[in-house]
Amino acid sequence: MASDSKSATACSDRAPVLSAADAMTARPGHANTSWALIPIVAASGFAGLGYEIVWTRQLAHALGTEMMAVLGAVAGFFCGLAIGAFVLDRPIRRARSPWRAFALLEAVIGLWGVVCIWLLPAAGRALAPLVGGEPAVPVLWAASFALPMLVLLPATMAMGGTLTALERIVGATWKNDRVSSGVYGANTAGAVAGTLASAFLLLPELGLSGSQAVLAAVNGCCAFAVLALDRDAVPREMAVQAAAPVPARLVVTLFVTGMLGIAFEMLVVRLAAQVMQGTIYTFAGLLAAYLFGTALGGLAWQRAGRSTSDVSLGWLLAGTSLACLGTAALAPAIARIAEAAADRGIGGEIAVAVALFLIPSMLMGAVFGLLAQRVRDNRGTLGLAVGINAVGACIAPLVSVQILIPWFGAWLAIVLVALGYVLLLPLRQAALLWAAAPALAATTLLVRPTPSMIKVPAGGSLLAMREGPMATASVVNDASGARYLEVNGRFRMGGTSSMRSDYRQAMLPLLLHPSPRQALFLGLGTGATLIGGTKMPGIAVRGVELSQEVVDLLPWFVNPDDLRRTRITVADARRYVAADTSLYDAVIADLFHPALDGSGALYTTEHFDAVRRRLAPGGIFCQWLPLYQLDAPSLRAIIRSFLAVYPGGSAWLNHYSVFTPMLALIGPRDGAPLDLAALNIRLDDPAIAAVVRPLGFESSIDLLGQYLAGPHALSAYAGDGPQNTDDYPFVTFDAEHNVRALTAPPWSLLLETMRTVRPNAAELIGATGSEYLAMRLSSYWAARNRFLEAGAALPGEPRGRALIDAAAPSLIDTVRLSPEFEPAYRPLLSMARTLTVSDRPAARRLLEAIIAAAPDRNEARQMLGELGAP
Repeated sequence: MASDSKSATACSDRAPVLSAADAMTARPGHANTSWALIPIVAASGFAGLGYEIVWTRQLAHALGTEMMAVLGAVAGFFCGLAIGAFVLDRPIRRARSPWRAFALLEAVIGLWGVVCIWLLPAAGRALAPLVGGEPAVPVLWAASFALPMLVLLPATMAMGGTLTALERIVGATWKNDRVSSGVYGANTAGAVAGTLASAFLLLPELGLSGSQAVLAAVNGCCAFAVLALDRDAVPREMAVQAAAPVPARLVVTLFVTGMLGIAFEMLVVRLAAQVMQGTIYTFAGLLAAYLFGTALGGLAWQRAGRSTSDVSLGWLLAGTSLACLGTAALAPAIARIAEAAADRGIGGEIAVAVALFLIPSMLMGAVFGLLAQRVRDNRGTLGLAVGINAVGACIAPLVSVQILIPWFGAWLAIVLVALGYVLLLPLRQAALLWAAAPALAATTLLVRPTPSMIKVPAGGSLLAMREGPMATASVVNDASGARYLEVNGRFRMGGTSSMRSDYRQAMLPLLLHPSPRQALFLGLGTGATLIGGTKMPGIAVRGVELSQEVVDLLPWFVNPDDLRRTRITVADARRYVAADTSLYDAVIADLFHPALDGSGALYTTEHFDAVRRRLAPGGIFCQWLPLYQLDAPSLRAIIRSFLAVYPGGSAWLNHYSVFTPMLALIGPRDGAPLDLAALNIRLDDPAIAAVVRPLGFESSIDLLGQYLAGPHALSAYAGDGPQNTDDYPFVTFDAEHNVRALTAPPWSLLLETMRTVRPNAAELIGATGSEYLAMRLSSYWAARNRFLEAGAALPGEPRGRALIDAAAPSLIDTVRLSPEFEPAYRPLLSMARTLTVSDRPAARRLLEAIIAAAPDRNEARQMLGELGAP
């Protein structure tokens, strides 16, 4: 090892000289050429990261959003870069003109980028049936790795060679062969711009295909600009610098730093997911912050003297380790920082990302700049350094997911990654000095309890937690003892207090089908909706859930014996539906948080169509929507997409709570109208009645009263505008507005929709249906709307007599509109019963008002008789 260090140090002490090969490409009299290269270097990085953002989204449609699929795609991308760096290094070094070599590489990237507009979706459609709905983990990983590596290989290989060509061009133009770090830094700075521009500008404006076309145009501009700058070059055979062997320790350090850097990025993103919003813009902000620090570090090291000695490397590695530990130490405060920045929207999230990533990534950029320059000094090229580093980055996803997070958890894994940099310190006496501060900091962190990012309700406690590669699922309870399932500490997936509502999510669509036998549930939450399906006689139930951690916690909410009567698959719902070959009478999709990155893909036209292909003749699809987590433009885009596949679709409410309003889009496969006779037969079936009557479905009016709109009313409400498609996922891009919807009153969108949409009984029961039933329904719907308006207008959270005084007048008005509206009539009776104990005259007045509002009902009259004379 001593000889290796001596060789590297000797190389670093040479005076900067212009190599013979690069001297051939220098052109006196073109002073402006040097500065003209800067935007070209940056633009190349801009396009490269822009493609990664777009391709990752396209691959998620094909491979799913399981962590193994996502990380397989990342690994495949880096593998292509590594292959390109290794294979193209020598041809680029021997090229007569690196300018033309670079132009050719950019042209290949751009052309293949255009090809991938059609190729990636086609490859994904072909892959899904081959992988199947329930592939083994190695099969899923292999497919997720192979698809991006093979399909993107021409482009990623060319990307792997661009830095080598750029380094030769810049070195010759600036007459300095010590520019590796500067080229890397400028290219990465362009990548920062590409990340932000793609996520915040190109994708929302142009969609995936349009963005790829723009990025291909950027590649074309780079190619033409370089050829224009090279127009005066005289083609000739280039001399190639003799390639000295690269010291083994340098190879190991490049490889391991590549692995540690990407592992650190992934672990911090995983940790941040527990406190940040988790939108497409969150990920873009985190990635941009990481790349910004890397670029800044590379450029700073380039300008600060560019020493490649072991002393410089030792201090940089120790500093990187200490900075990573600083991020781990910051973990307990991340939630407070994110909460303080929440009012600033995505700007606040980027500020949090910078706080997490800036200093560690700056030092990582400087470390790579130093190591890359050492390789350049040995071999006269940057390609080998890029290749070795990319191989390390290629295996980082697998190491993170299969070892670090499952064995240690994300936070402790960050500490271990930080200590990994200490192990790379040069073997010199000063190593103990360099290692002292990181070792002391790590010891201080490890003796303290592992910080938890989970928020526990006041007076409650943490009951259980499962931390996995994709999510941290937890069970918490509040002061009243109610249990809740939370994912990543932010997204509440239901709880014991919402079991009745969860059961109704299963019952409503299953009752609308005349005779369901097979039902598929997409997304499980607490499992209550799935188990609700098992309560219906004669139905076989299957569930699909993305997170194994959520599945592990289901026994906290549902009976394990009930779970054993179901079949649960841990898989991405989109990929499962696309690969499955079974047919179902009902497919019921649970509430998916629309702002969460990846959820928007479950509301696209293509996914709705894939579900339709899984429906048996006469089958129906039910998509539940959380109105309290949506804004109106996203809701309208989803409805437009739904009606494009299910033109006979309708909208239904689940319950009449204004705090968690839900809307079901029900789509019949064949467009068949509701069979009222079959519905009444099912409701009268004793076995079914025993299940559904305790949930409020005592007669057909109770179920039909949930109806909000038919296809014509929905189409009028949705209006003209974009659909939510794979190529233009409007809901994903509208994430920032959907996040803001969480801070608005939860009933806002419900009331807006209800006031705009007017249900038509003829759309529900047909033009030849009973006029009397149509009249009853119209009255019921008017009462329902009045009830919801009153609930939203109720001031504060009154209790006891205050609640009676505030709510009773509106409930009387509601019953006057429809005496059949049980959600108002029964609470009024309960209020009267309460008043008989504390204020009998008030109870009498209330009962008399109820009788006047609903004279044909006897319950209030009977209670008044029991109350006796005044």
